Amino acid sequence: MAAPSSSVTTPSQGVHRVKFAILGGGISGLTVGRLLRAAGHTIDIFEKDEIIGGLCKTANFDGFLLDEAGGHILYSKLPEALSFMVDSIGPDQLCQRERKTKIYYRDGLWVKYPFENGVGQLPPQDRFDCLMGYLEAYWQRQQPNATPPGNFHDWVLYRMGQGFADHFMFPYNEKIWKIDLKQLSSSWVEGRVPEAPVEDIVQAAVGLTTEGYTHQSHFQYPISGGFQALTDAIGAPLADVIQAGTAVESVQRDGEGWKVNDARYDFVVNTMPLPEFLKVLQGVPAAVNQAGDALVYRSLASVLIGLNHDEIPDYSWIYLPFPEQGGANRITYLSNYSPGNAPEGCASIQAELTFAGPNPVDDAYVDELAATYERIGLLKRSDVIRKGFKTVKYAYIVYDLDFYQKLDQSLGWVDRQGIYSTGRFARFDYFNSDQCVDSALKLVKQILADVERG
Repeated sequence: MAAPSSSVTTPSQGVHRVKFAILGGGISGLTVGRLLRAAGHTIDIFEKDEIIGGLCKTANFDGFLLDEAGGHILYSKLPEALSFMVDSIGPDQLCQRERKTKIYYRDGLWVKYPFENGVGQLPPQDRFDCLMGYLEAYWQRQQPNATPPGNFHDWVLYRMGQGFADHFMFPYNEKIWKIDLKQLSSSWVEGRVPEAPVEDIVQAAVGLTTEGYTHQSHFQYPISGGFQALTDAIGAPLADVIQAGTAVESVQRDGEGWKVNDARYDFVVNTMPLPEFLKVLQGVPAAVNQAGDALVYRSLASVLIGLNHDEIPDYSWIYLPFPEQGGANRITYLSNYSPGNAPEGCASIQAELTFAGPNPVDDAYVDELAATYERIGLLKRSDVIRKGFKTVKYAYIVYDLDFYQKLDQSLGWVDRQGIYSTGRFARFDYFNSDQCVDSALKLVKQILADVERG
């Protein structure tokens, strides 16, 4: 399906009009809504917040922009999804950037990202630990009875070895997931942690240059408005059918159709987080609700630190794997993405930290974080002129050991009711924004085929 133009197409004669309720005005719901409306159908988009965008929203703190769910970039290995996103906002509205990322190691040492490609920059003992451990793990994997472990802790040892585990993988992932890594499934790894060839590891260890994650070596980002400019552009033709500030309070069967907040629709497309959707969907069995509530996720706080100068490192983002480096696992130099992300002559840093349970971030926490960054040499507190933060409840999916059992009990039941679901937390699948668009494009094809069959 070709990406739609910026204007909504007029329905052709003979189109069988169907009325859809789309729950959620994030990138998934907006993409589905735009395509269904372009195909001639009637839609309403329910969005509980006053602003559309979902996990792609951007906050503005006196001209310092902050992508609320972490620093986003526009890139993709999915050509149809990438084309849709670029065409929606317009290629002339995007900055072109080269990925420049580092890992902040210990004692002021910066290491190339991904870590396995930067192993040659480590202190000699750490470098030896990583190389020796990797070769031992590689040899073990060649044995006839070698089987990838089911938990992430053991998978790291199986795939990377003890040195890589101790010097990066264990502390970094414990910082993100806030869980015993033995309780984390290894099922999410495929496609998320690319396997570096053994030749690359050995070459990197002896100081030869190797590259990893080349699919994101270049990316795009909106010139103005932060990443939210993308969802604003996708949603622009839908302004008259977006019910912003309207929470979904009830979804129930009504004959062959559905009622959403007492309005009738032929079909429902859900992009709300699955546990929240189950709470408003009428007639859900207790066991299904329990399975949905048991799905584990992590919340995210994004912290803005605005500086009174623009003399910052030429990095896209950096990783902070160790506890003594503060609670954040990643810092994005967001003003390097686009000069429109900070006032003229200023720069912005965005720190991202996950949490489970109550939100730990307040003004005092931000001050403490800034003090930590001064101590490790990332900034001077005397240069800080603006601080702020935003939190997102549903940010990261935790693939614990019984994840798929719980998902089948909950989402599987929803699917069998004839409700369409798409989006990261509607399907509890680790989608990036481009994968959300790709999933929405595929879903619309399925929906249009279902409608055509009656």
